[in-house]
Amino acid sequence: MKPKKSLGQNFLTSIPARIAIVNAGNLTSSDTVLEIGPGKGFLTKGLLETGAKVIALEKDKELLPILTKQFSSYKNFTLTEGDALLSEPPHKKYKLIANIPYYITGAILERYLSHKYQPEQMVVLIQQEVAERIVARNGKKSARGGSASGGKESILSLAVKVYGDTKIVYRVKRGSFNPIPNVDSAVLSITNISRKNFINKKHEETFFKIIKAGFAHKRKYLISNLKESFPEINWQKLFIKNNLNEKIRAEDLTLPLWLTLAK
Repeated sequence: MKPKKSLGQNFLTSIPARIAIVNAGNLTSSDTVLEIGPGKGFLTKGLLETGAKVIALEKDKELLPILTKQFSSYKNFTLTEGDALLSEPPHKKYKLIANIPYYITGAILERYLSHKYQPEQMVVLIQQEVAERIVARNGKKSARGGSASGGKESILSLAVKVYGDTKIVYRVKRGSFNPIPNVDSAVLSITNISRKNFINKKHEETFFKIIKAGFAHKRKYLISNLKESFPEINWQKLFIKNNLNEKIRAEDLTLPLWLTLAK
């Protein structure tokens, strides 16, 4: 069975990487794990050996008999055929742990973090550059609304961090996959997943509307982008009230201040 480019299949082959992913999940026999794209079952085996109940969601029909045969003796294994972007997650407490195809990373994170049935934790193996972008601004806020540490925010980083705490727990070299991708990867852990940052559903919806508006034109100042999308709002007044520099750009505004503007 040859890996399919169309499905972004890069099968993990590194035992140290597998150990790091499984350990990051802090799994016990009482846990339920949703694994997206189990592939040939390399990571699946490590997850099953913790005793956790593993629901493996696989889109590639060619892999289904391989996985069924390989894990026929495991009572804690359930195999489901389906598309991770269309299938419903478990309607109970679960953790999402997976080696995610690079081309759907953003879509997977957005779908499951914002879903009615959120995972309590996510441990995902993704492109290193994307993982670093997500955690880039985990530092303290500066006096002018920006961040004291390096890096820039993005729609993706804000959309992930608004739901949980992010941390890179392990870096994986490109040679740890078959076929070998053109980039290195990293294991991103997202813990304490909830909607605690939002007052209500309206606040959540408004938050995503304004971050998309704020990043609409990267060369423009944040206030210009916001005025363009929401001309009915007195943005000067809001910026003064929150001690924000009118020359700040979207990438320099911290998550707490985005939430305040949305409120």
